[in-house]
Amino acid sequence: MQTHKAKRVEITIESVMETRLTTALIKAGVTGFTVLPVLGGSGKSGQWSREGQVSRAGGMVCVVCIIRPERLDPLLDAAFAVVARHIGVVSVTDCEVLRAERF
Repeated sequence: MQTHKAKRVEITIESVMETRLTTALIKAGVTGFTVLPVLGGSGKSGQWSREGQVSRAGGMVCVVCIIRPERLDPLLDAAFAVVARHIGVVSVTDCEVLRAERF
């Protein structure tokens, strides 16, 4: 089967910023993404867990996008405009997809 080069972008950000981030991604031309809940982790501020929280306010989400390489810069510009002033991590990895027309 033939595969096609793509970029996988993962953006972990505070749950309350999800709508602002996804709106910015759509405006930047991103046509698809997946939002996943983050159950806990550890970072610069130490270890944390979603356990026992009643609202979204203290939680995190991970927004995953797979895009064509030529669409990467506009996506990163849009994501960084949101993430820059908040807790968040953006990572980019190379990947391959089977149906390039979907990206």
